[in-house]
Amino acid sequence: MCGRFTREWTWEQVHAFSQPLVLEHLGQSNLEPNYNVCPTNIIDTLVMGAHGKVRIVPMRWGLIPAWWKKTLKEFKLATFNARSETVTEKATFRSAFRRHRCIIPASGYYEWEDTPSGKQPHYYTRRNGQLLGFAGIWDEWTDPETGEIIKSCAMLITEPSKFAARYHDRMPVILEPSQFEDWLTAKSGIEVLQPAAEEVLQEHAVSRRVNSSRADRNDHALIEKIA
Repeated sequence: MCGRFTREWTWEQVHAFSQPLVLEHLGQSNLEPNYNVCPTNIIDTLVMGAHGKVRIVPMRWGLIPAWWKKTLKEFKLATFNARSETVTEKATFRSAFRRHRCIIPASGYYEWEDTPSGKQPHYYTRRNGQLLGFAGIWDEWTDPETGEIIKSCAMLITEPSKFAARYHDRMPVILEPSQFEDWLTAKSGIEVLQPAAEEVLQEHAVSRRVNSSRADRNDHALIEKIA
């Protein structure tokens, strides 16, 4: 699974990342870096807007299906990841997969290695330095207590590449720019939910302070390479 990622970019990078698509609206994000993005945080997503242009939309990371009738406190499922093998079958995800697609931009993500001395985090980024685009799905839920409409999303995960398999048995689905439009418009399906090519990623070990979800999200040292 992928339960933590990072966000560190400029608007220029986001524009370049979204090519050949055109951004319609930049949302309310202040672009503050976050080196410890966790489930239930509000994250930026790319969705297809009007006239074939893409919008940046803030969403809760952890999908709440539209059909959920109880309160958010009563929703106990971990829905920040959706497995590619079952996304078309699981009641929580299948409607969103058919109708609501998104891309989750990230600077990098963390995975953990089991070692005799404990969990060792590793930080994955693109070798070419560009942003990662995770395949995502989203839904819109109305809070029965307040009437508030909440948009939320899940990240698609799949079997790992050989490179990623060294430390984990799953990895996020990383889309290439040529796949963005078909994904967002639901023209593509489960056939694109594949491991990244072997040359896409690089990784390095980072501080075990990352092991805590409470680690300071503003601490750039979280992604720095350690021996």
